[in-house]
Amino acid sequence: MPKYKEKEGASLPTNPGFYIVFALIAIVLCAAGFFVGAIYRKKIAEKEIGSAEEEATRILNDAIKAAETKKREAVVEAREEAFKIRTETDKELKERRSDVQKQERRVQQKEEQLDRKYESIEKKEEKLTQKLKKADESLEEIDELKKTQMAELEKISGFTAEEAKNFLLAKVEEEARHDTALKLKELDQQLKEEGERRAREVIALAIQRCAADHASEVTVSVVPLPNDEMKGRIIGREGRNIRALENLTGVDLIIDDTPEAITLSSFDPVRREIARISLEKLIADGRIHPTRIEEMVEKAKAEVAATIKQEGERAMFETGVHGLNPELVKILGRMRYRTSYGQNVLNHSIEVAHIAGLLAAELGADVTLAKRAGLLHDIGKAIDHEVEGSHVAIGVDLAKKYRENPEVIHAIEAHHGDVEARTVVACLVQAADAISAARPGARRENLEAYIKRLEKLEELAESFDGVETSYAIQAGREIRIIVKPEIVKDDDMLLLAHDLSKKIEAEMSYPGQIKVHVVRETRAIDYAK
Repeated sequence: MPKYKEKEGASLPTNPGFYIVFALIAIVLCAAGFFVGAIYRKKIAEKEIGSAEEEATRILNDAIKAAETKKREAVVEAREEAFKIRTETDKELKERRSDVQKQERRVQQKEEQLDRKYESIEKKEEKLTQKLKKADESLEEIDELKKTQMAELEKISGFTAEEAKNFLLAKVEEEARHDTALKLKELDQQLKEEGERRAREVIALAIQRCAADHASEVTVSVVPLPNDEMKGRIIGREGRNIRALENLTGVDLIIDDTPEAITLSSFDPVRREIARISLEKLIADGRIHPTRIEEMVEKAKAEVAATIKQEGERAMFETGVHGLNPELVKILGRMRYRTSYGQNVLNHSIEVAHIAGLLAAELGADVTLAKRAGLLHDIGKAIDHEVEGSHVAIGVDLAKKYRENPEVIHAIEAHHGDVEARTVVACLVQAADAISAARPGARRENLEAYIKRLEKLEELAESFDGVETSYAIQAGREIRIIVKPEIVKDDDMLLLAHDLSKKIEAEMSYPGQIKVHVVRETRAIDYAK
């Protein structure tokens, strides 16, 4: 019996063997429990596996049965579909056979009809052949009769058939020509009289309705000074002020003995205007030195540019012309400072636009187009100092550059007769230009200088060998030269016209351009003895 150590508050045995035995018993019990649990789980797992195998077998059998059923259904459907297709195919074949048979019957019928028509044509051809044969025989008989009759007529008249024909034709032609000439002469006279009367009425009415001022203008070239001391200030120390002003404006300042005045000289009227305004501003300000000159020139350029734009817009507003290119408006405004024989070119262009519009209204032509062409006809004069060529050629180039109407371009090209006028508008611009320039007081030229210019023109023309005589016409705008045909050949005429043109350009000063017209006439003379 184990011995227990009795202590206060404890009742456990004190022998160590007791704990060992107790531990062994616990281990044995745990092992037995584990073994029993493993055996139980194994039986349960074997039972579940058996159930799963049975379920799998059942599912497989069901799937096989369902597959067999689907297969039988698919075979039945395929047979039904094949039977349906075969039925439809047989039906379609029957229909096609029926159509083919119908077509064959139609073709057979057409062949029979063609055979009948062919037989009918052969019969008609035989009949026509017989008729042609009879017709040929009849024609031969007619020819024989005609020859017999013609022989009788020739015997009676004393003329052959050809002679009689020519005689009659000549007689009829002579009478017709005489009557036609009389009628044409009468109509021509009536048309001339009526045309001249109507033209005078239209032109007179247009001139009366366009009453414009005609004060001749002279380009400002003299700037007044408050005193002669101002000349020294403008020249500056060692001429620095006058050099600065000339370099900035491109204008020559002529300071001579003229009291209290300075003359401005430049080929460009716009530059001359800038120089004039700059010089007047400097004189008014009193401070004259290179820096101040530069400031005043810039202000004058801005002022002139604004004036040019305003003048171009004013011209458009007064004439009712719209839609011009902005650059073309500025070029138009530059004509404010351009004069021709004392006549302001911008005012002249405005007047030509008004007159051309009035003439167009009287004649039923396009008024707007006529005004536009009249306003732009001298546009080349605005820059003819900067670009080589006549103002007509320059104007045509400008109009083409800014895409103007082709009729306007042609009117510009034809307004001095350089090319033949092909439109009503071009003719109206020519007439309006002549009317504006020919108004009393519109242009100013010294009579003596004008006569000298014409004489100089003829003198230059007659200085060439082979020239028989020459005539300056069209107010000096054209020179006509009559050459000796035995000296100047056809090929030499072009060279003569070219050489004379170059000589006129080199030795003469004239407005616009001069047309050189060389005429060579071949004369044959003989005497009847």
